[in-house]
Amino acid sequence: MSISGILRLFGLALIPIGAAMAQGLAPAKDAAAPVAAAKVGIDVLKGIWVRPDGGYTIVIRGVGPGGKLDAMYFNPNQLPFAKAQASQDGATLRAFFELTAGGYGGSTYELTYDAASDRLKGIYYQAVAKRKFEVVFTRK
Repeated sequence: MSISGILRLFGLALIPIGAAMAQGLAPAKDAAAPVAAAKVGIDVLKGIWVRPDGGYTIVIRGVGPGGKLDAMYFNPNQLPFAKAQASQDGATLRAFFELTAGGYGGSTYELTYDAASDRLKGIYYQAVAKRKFEVVFTRK
């Protein structure tokens, strides 16, 4: 049985070439050249993302039609997003989140996926204080 067959048997998938390169792994010698600009799909956003500066967590369980994200926020208690949306413009993958519950009153995250570091980077707008902060989320 081939490696891909064994991985499928256990419910695992092969790491795409672009993701392997982002993790510092070399592609197989007979692998096809990566797609121009290493374009990644919106599904790469699925997972658990943590802000190292405070433990704030975004969990993205899925991506629906039109880029709607099935996502939740933890600080440390669970809060729903009023809006969670992903979009892709060429090789640029963006995620937008809006919080209205728990005293956040319109606070937002505007994040861009960085495939090279497998991180979400961008701006957190704290609506109550009317301040913007540069933030980074790492995959857990």
